[in-house]
Amino acid sequence: MSVLARSVGNAFRNKIRTAAVVAVLAVAIGLALAMLVANQAVGAKVQELNASVGTTLTVNPAGGQGFEGGGEPLTSAEAATAAGVANVTNVVGTKALRLQTTTNGSTATAQQGGGFGGPGGQQATAVTTNLVAAIDAGTLGNRNNGNGSTTGNNGSTPAQSPRTLPITATGTGAEVDSSGKALNITSGTGLGDYGTAQATALVGTTLADKNSLKVGSTFTIQDKTFTVAGIFDAGTTFGNNAVYVTLPEAQALAATPGELSTMIVTVNSMENVDSTKTALQNTLGANKADVTQGQRNLETAVSSLDSVKNISLVAFIAALATAGLIILLIMVMLVRERRREIGVLKAIGARNRTIGLQFVLESLVLVALGSVVGAAIASFASGGIASALISSNAGSTAAPSQRAGALAGAVPNGAVPGGNFGGRGGAFGGASQLLTSVTASASPGVIAAGIAAVFAVAIIGALVPALLTARIRPIEVLRGE
Repeated sequence: MSVLARSVGNAFRNKIRTAAVVAVLAVAIGLALAMLVANQAVGAKVQELNASVGTTLTVNPAGGQGFEGGGEPLTSAEAATAAGVANVTNVVGTKALRLQTTTNGSTATAQQGGGFGGPGGQQATAVTTNLVAAIDAGTLGNRNNGNGSTTGNNGSTPAQSPRTLPITATGTGAEVDSSGKALNITSGTGLGDYGTAQATALVGTTLADKNSLKVGSTFTIQDKTFTVAGIFDAGTTFGNNAVYVTLPEAQALAATPGELSTMIVTVNSMENVDSTKTALQNTLGANKADVTQGQRNLETAVSSLDSVKNISLVAFIAALATAGLIILLIMVMLVRERRREIGVLKAIGARNRTIGLQFVLESLVLVALGSVVGAAIASFASGGIASALISSNAGSTAAPSQRAGALAGAVPNGAVPGGNFGGRGGAFGGASQLLTSVTASASPGVIAAGIAAVFAVAIIGALVPALLTARIRPIEVLRGE
């Protein structure tokens, strides 16, 4: 009988014990694989944040803040100046527009409230379109666009006419959104050369559905016909109620050639972000531009994700070590049980290497069975385990911010309750969204890498008892029998 056949047979010699060992191994291996999947998913998210968001600076006109601020607009010449600053790899200028729906030759306008500024909080130029907004005004829209009064002279709430929300439009110098993130085009193509004026546009999914648009359809802005080149998905209802055109086209529609609403500056590495921010501010002038790290709040998310990554790595190593210890103890027990069998094999000329290989193969059979069950467990449990780790970490990180928000007291009229801690763009608002956006999926590559690590540990765990077989002397075993 071959060594392999004897090893497989020995693995199933006691079926009840084999089932118990496989079950215990499956739990340990499944936990190890789930932690590895979580570690890989979180690591990929951290790399994505560091690469795409962590190195982005936003330049706004000094004093500009939606329809409540002021200041002088930025210019294309200043964008060229910013591009010459050390460590700056790219500068994308944008021009914000508000598209207001025309009805029977008139414009259904919404009063310019603070909630409808352009990218970076800059006031957007209002132009007309035949498109209909994909978002209904509702209670919030009517309230935000109202005149600020809530009751009439007799204490009753005055009736307000239904309002049509404007559509966000952005002229951009590259295929990115207002935060510098690449647009997710789901159908069609981009606009090609974003540096030239052209009558093509990218339309958000909800806006396209509302107006029955598809690639090749046409619509008008300021009585000019535009063709839909592509449809994008921004991931939010508000973000998809939007249109993107090339920067020169937006400037022409607004009749403001060379004017920018904001600039998105990409730095070559996170280490140079702070120094580049200072250099940009000094170069452009404090009275001309405000330079901010638009996603500074995401440092909280990155820090929390790093903590989860470290925890999952430690848990993976611990589960892997547990599987190895289980194999070690099982094989030591088997060696002690089969002393007589080992003595007989050595007495008839079997080599220590052959006997040791038999035990190693037997342990690998048990590990293989446990890995199959463990992989199935990891496939179902990895997402839940990752979510539990992330949620607990996010909760512990958010607690101080929530307490600070509660101590802040009353907030100004129109401000988001909780200040910077829960609102859009708040110190932890963006972080919590990113934490919950991490998706752990048990990919075949990660599972294969985890199982390979388990097999390596199993071999090490089986070698120790296998080496003990060399100390067994056949004459002593047979004399004892």
